[in-house]
Amino acid sequence: MAHQNIKGAGARFVIVTGLSGSGKSQAIHALEDRGFFCVDNLPSALMPTLADLVVHAEGGNTKAAVVVDVREGKFLSDFPKIFRRMRKDTTLNPTLIFLEASDTTLVRRFSETRRPHPLSHGGSVTKGIRKERTRLKAIRRLADQVIDTSEMTVHDLRNTFMGLSLSGLKNSLAVTLTSFGFKYGVPTDADLVFDVRFLPNPYFVDALRRLTGRNRAVKKFLMKHAETRALLEKVTDLLTSLVPEYVREGKSYLTIAIGCTGGRHRSIAIVESLSSNLQGISGAQLQVVHRDWKRESVADIFPTQ
Repeated sequence: MAHQNIKGAGARFVIVTGLSGSGKSQAIHALEDRGFFCVDNLPSALMPTLADLVVHAEGGNTKAAVVVDVREGKFLSDFPKIFRRMRKDTTLNPTLIFLEASDTTLVRRFSETRRPHPLSHGGSVTKGIRKERTRLKAIRRLADQVIDTSEMTVHDLRNTFMGLSLSGLKNSLAVTLTSFGFKYGVPTDADLVFDVRFLPNPYFVDALRRLTGRNRAVKKFLMKHAETRALLEKVTDLLTSLVPEYVREGKSYLTIAIGCTGGRHRSIAIVESLSSNLQGISGAQLQVVHRDWKRESVADIFPTQ
């Protein structure tokens, strides 16, 4: 699906949505600094009205961005049909960006701000997050780009939106390479999952145990083994073949999950290598997420006797 400018030179209409606590407010502030007219928490029913004002703005150079999410009571039921209707307007072609983060990251952020989750209703933040993630699945599938903010600081998120090429989102496939630990569960949004637990485990080497797969010594240890080199070669060949097919199909995002036991050594090293190997695939934008590497404390790695 080709991305076209809406009527009027340079006009843009961007919708930011996603999980509570994922950074939507920071994203809209960055877009405001890029010259967008921004509205936070706009009712879904008013989106077509604002979009119409953008299209017919005098001079044709107005840019608008809105945040819509579960704070609006009818968002979950009304948004999908309203957005699909807006997409059919050939003069508009709005861009939908969906922000998300890991459960652990979201719980920490809510704890730091001491704000309740909008769907917790007095219960635990974790239950609210899981309920929201489930309810937003259909909306996530509509997104032109999905951005995981788990490892981003406020400054990282701002820089991401300041540098985002909004004119070309629909021509690209957002590929997320995610490392994870099987003992914490397989990522629910994974499209492809590779289990690398058969590789030699650096955890059992005293000098490597407290390091991560991003460390040169861990990578060197793994690459000494033929099975690691064979895995990388075969998975690289497979993904080099598959990713362009997803691009041609018009898929907006693809999540490739690489798992080991704890998500600290092997999965991270393989993700880092694959990220390097897959650079340059036409139509694909790569991002790397290491989901579980912070979960294991020093006490977990060096348990007391």
